Amino acid sequence: MAIGAPALLAFALLPGSGGGGASAEPAAASLAATQPSTRPDTPAADPAPATAPPSATTPPPSAAATPSPSATTPTSKPSATTATPPPSAATTGSSVRSAPAAAALAGRIKPGAGYQGVATSYDAADGNGACSFGPSDDMMIAAMNFTDYETSRACGASVLVRAANGASVTVRIVNECPLPCAPGQLDLSHEAFGKLADLSVGRLPITWTLLSPGTAPGAMSIRYKPGSSQWWCGIQVIGHRNPVAALEVRAGGGWRQLTRTDYNYFLSPDGSGCGGAIRVTDIYGEQLTLDALPVKPDVVQPTRVQFARH
Repeated sequence: MAIGAPALLAFALLPGSGGGGASAEPAAASLAATQPSTRPDTPAADPAPATAPPSATTPPPSAAATPSPSATTPTSKPSATTATPPPSAATTGSSVRSAPAAAALAGRIKPGAGYQGVATSYDAADGNGACSFGPSDDMMIAAMNFTDYETSRACGASVLVRAANGASVTVRIVNECPLPCAPGQLDLSHEAFGKLADLSVGRLPITWTLLSPGTAPGAMSIRYKPGSSQWWCGIQVIGHRNPVAALEVRAGGGWRQLTRTDYNYFLSPDGSGCGGAIRVTDIYGEQLTLDALPVKPDVVQPTRVQFARH
């Protein structure tokens, strides 16, 4: 049911399948990009991501047959306060940490909210998917439905899934489940679905919530997209504890927010900020500023920082 995503020639220091809906992005300081003194006659274009072959999955139900699950927000909502730095990860060397008041950055999947839906399953193969993270050693993974995938905002999120029989499993979102996957639906890897029920069940009513894991995969890392250069680049964050809400680059004396793609890269179409300092904001409003990293296409470059647990 899920379709593997663009996996171009491209999670952490200690390390299926299309776009989602739009959401409100946080405001960011944006100044005119500094143009290089010389550049190629034809600026580099965004290489079209390769399309992975469809995974073998249980045939999706028709949209009409899929009830629309509801999302219920608990009375206790996450507070808009500054984030508490995690131990040890705050020692970032020349990198700096800033935690401004949290804004409405989460999009459709809200911290502290409970969601109802149905679980299905698919053959996740090596664990790669629409989020472009690459193969996964841990197959406790899932594809988020088209609506809640929200142009890759769900990528990297840790989700606790519960079934009515009392079984539960925590999965990481690495893929997208295309329509007719309904809002609230999760397409789990066969391995993850098997933790809840036998695969023969096919469709399983579930509830699920977003997690901010206590055990993070070390520090986060940055990866430049294959084909990136000083004239055009795509930047990806991997190994992050909490979902990423925004990514900015230092350009023209200020911060410029980059546009996110459905294959989970943030693009600088004119090269502004490529190879410079990067600022990453999570859905709780915490910002981590990373020192300049060289443009090394398809190379995982570790940092010394990680988002705080919530």
